Amino acid sequence: MKTIEGGVTAAKGFKAACTAAGIKYSDRNDMAMIYSEKPCVTAGTFTKNVVKAAPVIWDRNIVRSGKDVHGVVINAGIANACTGKEGMDMCRQTSLALAKQAGIDEEGVLVASTGVIGKQLPMDKLEKGVSDMYPKLSDTIEAGHMAAKAIMTTDTIPKEAAVSFEIGGKNVTLGAMCKGSGMIHPNMCTMLAFITTDVSIDKELLQDALLSVVEDTYNMISVDGDTSTNDTCVVLANGLAGNPKIDSYNEDYKIFKEALLTVNKKLAMTMAGDGEGATALFEVKVTGADSKEDAKILAKSVVSSSLTKAAIYGHDANWGRILCALGYSGVEFDPYQVDLYFESKAGKLLIAKGGLATSYSEEEATAILSEKHVTAICDMNMGTSEAIAWGCDLTHEYVDINADYRS
Repeated sequence: MKTIEGGVTAAKGFKAACTAAGIKYSDRNDMAMIYSEKPCVTAGTFTKNVVKAAPVIWDRNIVRSGKDVHGVVINAGIANACTGKEGMDMCRQTSLALAKQAGIDEEGVLVASTGVIGKQLPMDKLEKGVSDMYPKLSDTIEAGHMAAKAIMTTDTIPKEAAVSFEIGGKNVTLGAMCKGSGMIHPNMCTMLAFITTDVSIDKELLQDALLSVVEDTYNMISVDGDTSTNDTCVVLANGLAGNPKIDSYNEDYKIFKEALLTVNKKLAMTMAGDGEGATALFEVKVTGADSKEDAKILAKSVVSSSLTKAAIYGHDANWGRILCALGYSGVEFDPYQVDLYFESKAGKLLIAKGGLATSYSEEEATAILSEKHVTAICDMNMGTSEAIAWGCDLTHEYVDINADYRS
């Protein structure tokens, strides 16, 4: 497997475009489009929040129907959530706007929105955005990159990844883009993620691969503990690589699933590190747990702890907060068996042994915690299972961003 440059246009047959529709922002592109002339099989995961945005309902229905999909239209600035029948009508009209231009079925278009909850989308601007983008569709790396930038809200960087690999003697490519910076505590999945691939694969297997990968990537990140109304992660596969169709859980399926994991792990980590106001990526690695499920619960509990996140921001080795977060996770364990470490490019330090403080150097701990990527290792000393979760520090800037997000 080889990491390559690009995002959603890396795979054969996929094009992208973007435009400044003026939906909320007046100084930047705020709509994007992904398109494949060859129809795609699709898979998707969506928010488990009871309050679901209209695009989530629209996309989930299409993915579950098994209908072929050609493209996705995305807008930033307004979430189209809590918008009732009018919101659903907006999804249909947006889809129809592209369908008419491309000569495809209106249910062959997915839609996605991100931004402020409760506001209605301006349909005239959406339709004009679609008509502006369709003629500009391009398969260049730059087109994909610009699309990734257009879907940003409070993100500070566009998020893309792509890999190439071989299946059945054919070169297969998988590319992706995502957005997410705040309201990140996926339970799927708080973000939008779009994955394109030219692999030929059975729809059921594609769905199974995505569900499995999401559990170890997007569902293992947290910025602020809020699960969004708009979480959407979809995969489009157009089969243009020409590989023998993956229709069983064989070696080819394992190779594809590993590629899917690689791309989405990179995007998940990038998203966590770009959390609103963040200065550091905070990684929590739980080892020696009784089961994989316990390890995941423990890791997510620590990475979501506001007190621990604040300590990471302050470069303070306040390890008691970590042990506390492990303790309220719901997993039973003996606190006097737990060993805790901090690790970064500056070194690795044992700060608690058997649940008790070691004679570690505060200066050394501060140096380790001052790096841009900090890892807390929690060895439960109970079994052989492990898991990793990703988050970020909690800063004054997070409050500033969210105090006036609407205005």
